[in-house]
Amino acid sequence: MNWVRSILSFIILGLLWGSSFVAIEAGLPYFPPILFAALRYYVAGAMILVFAIMTTEYWRPRSYQDWLVILIAGAFIIGGHHAFLYMGQQYISGTVAAVIISLGPILTMMFATFLLDESLTAIRIVGLVLGFVGVTLISGPTDIFMITTSMFGSGLVFLAASAFALGSVLTRPYRTKMPVQSMQGWAMLLGAGLLHVVGTGTGEHLEAIQWTPPAIFSLIHLSLISGAVAFLLYFKLLDQHGPAEINLIGYFEPVAAALLSWVIFGRLVDLPTATGFIAIFGGFLIIKYHSLVQLSTIMKKM
Repeated sequence: MNWVRSILSFIILGLLWGSSFVAIEAGLPYFPPILFAALRYYVAGAMILVFAIMTTEYWRPRSYQDWLVILIAGAFIIGGHHAFLYMGQQYISGTVAAVIISLGPILTMMFATFLLDESLTAIRIVGLVLGFVGVTLISGPTDIFMITTSMFGSGLVFLAASAFALGSVLTRPYRTKMPVQSMQGWAMLLGAGLLHVVGTGTGEHLEAIQWTPPAIFSLIHLSLISGAVAFLLYFKLLDQHGPAEINLIGYFEPVAAALLSWVIFGRLVDLPTATGFIAIFGGFLIIKYHSLVQLSTIMKKM
């Protein structure tokens, strides 16, 4: 029964995070993109921080390493990641964006290789190449004289995935005992502030928001449902199963986004996008082969 509950929790979390791509797509016509992301994380960050205050005494940063991790996570994992994601989704669907974001673990490996001197084996190179082949298939064919809006949007979302992966690698050298909910709450609020500054600096204005019912529903869903509620579920699963299994949720998100996009917008995934996702997932399986074998062994014992 415990594994049934865990599997259901994983499916629910994948659906919630996958739905965020569809909610962004639905809300973007009514919001300036970067300020849209800022508003989402002001609300979600505040709720997560309140949860941290209620559940742990270690909710305030106590060391410079705590602050460094919060700064890196706020700048890259929240700020940079979502600035590029929201701008990119102006040009491509939420489903395509979710597929490109699933490249994250492969990009994390690449950054770790160059920044942390982790070994780049032949099998990892194959996985890396497969991942980039997948993104190329998704972006669509072009030539040197033509860059389509689809390619531009895919490029921005690729930068979003890169920012998240880079932030994940940059935080590794720092040792902090700060609970994940406390770190996430502060990082979200810091990231929201940075997004607000960048959005305002690039000419976006809160007055441009059109407070229509779809806009309000989209922001509520992103802030509360796929934001705060999903992260609370994530904290529970992380505590029970660890980060290795949580990474696999990233590969259910594009499936969930595709299903929801079909239900809401009537939009089906085309063959290049599906093929690209298979290539990216194949790259992940190759790179994480040994970790997945160990995970399978642990699951059998339980």
